[in-house]
Amino acid sequence: METSVIKEYAEKLDAAEQECCQIDALSMTHPDIKLADAYRIQKNWVDIKIARGQQIIGKKIGLTSRAMQMAMNISEPDFGTLLDTMRFENGSTLKAENFLDPRIEVELAFVLATDLSGKNLSVSDVLEATAYIVPALEIIAARSYRVHPETGYVRNVFDTISDNAANAGIILGDEKIKPNQCDLSWVSAVLYYNGQVEETGVAAGVLGHPANGLVWLAKRLADFGDCLKEGEIVLAGSFTRPVICRNGDVFKADYGPFGEISANFN
Repeated sequence: METSVIKEYAEKLDAAEQECCQIDALSMTHPDIKLADAYRIQKNWVDIKIARGQQIIGKKIGLTSRAMQMAMNISEPDFGTLLDTMRFENGSTLKAENFLDPRIEVELAFVLATDLSGKNLSVSDVLEATAYIVPALEIIAARSYRVHPETGYVRNVFDTISDNAANAGIILGDEKIKPNQCDLSWVSAVLYYNGQVEETGVAAGVLGHPANGLVWLAKRLADFGDCLKEGEIVLAGSFTRPVICRNGDVFKADYGPFGEISANFN
């Protein structure tokens, strides 16, 4: 894909977010878009944000469940970049209209003590490089229409990747989990939506073990000559389906012995 198209669409995504107005998915007019094109658009958009003064605080991994990969017709996860303006405090009250078609997902976040890089990593390597793990909620959004309101066109995985893997916000819990404190595969959560149980999940739903997401991402970043860096927050991937957020909604994720996270929308 031509550089001019990459740059133009990154600018359109940025304007969509700034103006809170969704745009058409690029694949509607460019059905030949490839994975590399999508990540180039994502990087261009992140560069626009950095030029405006935002700072990178980490990465997110998406599409980690087999069901989601099958739905998107892919065989691997995707990733995006977390920025400081995306971070919100536990218990925050947020305005739904500040996001585009927002949804909430339940995850674990790894905070790195050292850089993590290379092609021959294991779960043990990830845990050794991790300072601590913390429960998290991710707010995802869609700057391009998930389903076009006029044509019914459904955006594809390349559109999602271009859209910075749908990143919009993160809320971290208060309880820090030591890397070898427990079997992270069995960390579970109950997501309450307006006081009712809406979703439940177990972290093993993320590639069998949430650290496997970081193994995949470190290897993927190596293809770009990059790595996961000391101090970064890495969202390992959701182990519940995304739940739509509207004004008036109250969310609480109960991680049992690892605390609770809440968010209100008005």
